[in-house]
Amino acid sequence: MRTVAVLPIKTLAHAKTRLADELTSGPRQALVEAMFSDVLTALRRTSAIDRVVVVSADNGVQRIAGGHGAEVLEDTDSGHSDAAAVGIAWALEQGVERVLLVPGDTPLLDPGELTELLAMPTDDRSVLIVPDRHGPGTNALLLTPPDALAPSFGEGSAQRHYSTAAEQGTAAQIVSVSTLALDVDTPEDLTALSETLAARHGGAAHTRGMLNQLQRSRG
Repeated sequence: MRTVAVLPIKTLAHAKTRLADELTSGPRQALVEAMFSDVLTALRRTSAIDRVVVVSADNGVQRIAGGHGAEVLEDTDSGHSDAAAVGIAWALEQGVERVLLVPGDTPLLDPGELTELLAMPTDDRSVLIVPDRHGPGTNALLLTPPDALAPSFGEGSAQRHYSTAAEQGTAAQIVSVSTLALDVDTPEDLTALSETLAARHGGAAHTRGMLNQLQRSRG
């Protein structure tokens, strides 16, 4: 079954504004680029993913994506769900059987865990919902086929995705994937990421290096 990973990415200048009290614009952008690079690396190392598609209006994001061999689709920066829909439409045009929607700010993503997710048995029309570490949000959707569900990200989206799928008669399941659970939006998320990386060896090389650089710059 051909699988495409779709990453909707905001314009870097508008990314992670809730970290503004912790990081100024330049370091914030550098951190986003590092996390994005780690996600692309993990996806490239997952053999069950045939192609990676990045949807973004940002030239810097597009350049990084191209450097990792990803397909680049232009976006109007209209929002995460709309950008995801652009990737889904492209996948349908290409005859792809399923789509994995994944964010660019989950640098802990492990190819092994992702392979296990993609190997889970599912119905011909199904949705696997991966929540964030707090529970209510959605950090990933595995859609079979790509139009099995219209993505609707934001507050409470995990239950919303589940309920919408049920209303449509689409098989849905909420699945925990530990290395997809931690996305970075708030200072608390950034602290949790730093602590997790400090407690383990290897992984998230770009993000780890950037956080070390930011720490050194603070003295």
